[in-house]
Amino acid sequence: MAPPLSRQHALRRAVNLVNGTTAAGLLAARLGRVPVRQGPGGLLLAGGWNHPLPRAAAFTLGNVILYRSRVSQAFDAGPASALLRHEARHSSQYAVLGPAFLPLYFAAAGFSKLRSGDPASSNIFEILAGLSDGGYRTRTSRPHRHRNHRNCPNRGV
Repeated sequence: MAPPLSRQHALRRAVNLVNGTTAAGLLAARLGRVPVRQGPGGLLLAGGWNHPLPRAAAFTLGNVILYRSRVSQAFDAGPASALLRHEARHSSQYAVLGPAFLPLYFAAAGFSKLRSGDPASSNIFEILAGLSDGGYRTRTSRPHRHRNHRNCPNRGV
């Protein structure tokens, strides 16, 4: 029997049910033929995602965390798992932003790709979820390239 939910987790679960994002996660799991089981903190764990997109080892839709078999041990470890904590933070982001989370996330990933060369390092949603917990490395931003080197303030330095 699962321990009772904290108020915070119960609120997150309720909000994600109402905003429809958990339903989207359950639909994705069903379409992907991935079994769903109860996880800690009111989360639902769907292990065995084997479709090419998204490429991530795990991703979250509402309170549903879908993940690939290669990272299943991270989710079997329970609340102590860094990857589970990372994905749980994304679930909380869905509770705040609802369905708007996805387009905002993709915009932040695009910004991050331009700024740092990868979709996570400068993505505010990944930063807030904990880059290292999600298995991401922190990269510094790309050096700025000037088109007109004559006007570059650092020219000759």
